[in-house]
Amino acid sequence: MTNAADKIIVALDVPTKKAALDLVTELGQQISFFKIGLQLFTAAGPDIVRKVLATGAKVFLDLKLYDIPNTVAHAVESAGALGVHMLTIHLSGGEAMVKAAMAARSTELWILGVTVLTSFDESAIRALGVASTIEEQVSRLAKMGVAARVDGLVVSPLEIEVLRPQFGNNTRLVVPGIRPGWAAAGDQKRRMTPREALDAGADYLVIGRPIIAHSDPREAVAKIFAEIED
Repeated sequence: MTNAADKIIVALDVPTKKAALDLVTELGQQISFFKIGLQLFTAAGPDIVRKVLATGAKVFLDLKLYDIPNTVAHAVESAGALGVHMLTIHLSGGEAMVKAAMAARSTELWILGVTVLTSFDESAIRALGVASTIEEQVSRLAKMGVAARVDGLVVSPLEIEVLRPQFGNNTRLVVPGIRPGWAAAGDQKRRMTPREALDAGADYLVIGRPIIAHSDPREAVAKIFAEIED
């Protein structure tokens, strides 16, 4: 596979196990990393994780865990037992929750801290009573997560250039909100093209609708590779 392929995680944001496995089969020669989020996990349960792993692909389980520390710790243990490679927690759950998650993980599992969702803009964060700017809130949560030794951060493309200088290359940055130049923006308020995000310092790009909603997902992946490598 190309270097570009190693950096792309395809989001399996589809409603059924069959649709997800069809995509994994279709894209298996191009992509080796897939994200399973709330929609698919709620519909198909842990079995979809096992099925995707059985193809030889890696799984990013994006459940954005947010609960009391004990509950999150047990959920992390369950995810580790499934064999997933990445798992998300909400850093806004607080330091005690983050530390409980880190203590419960297996050594093979990367815990990624979610800062501020990419669907948020300044007006949305104000409506929650947060007086800080998005950039300030992301930085605050990221510092707490890194201090608790999370393996990486999930941030929008617009925060990469803020966080990379703070944490260097030891903290992985996993970036949703990626839209190729030819794709519709959708509900992602803070977004970049794949090439822009990689140039800014992203380690992994999470891409969903531009690929899975395309009439030919393989062609969409090829176009993204070309855009990155151009």
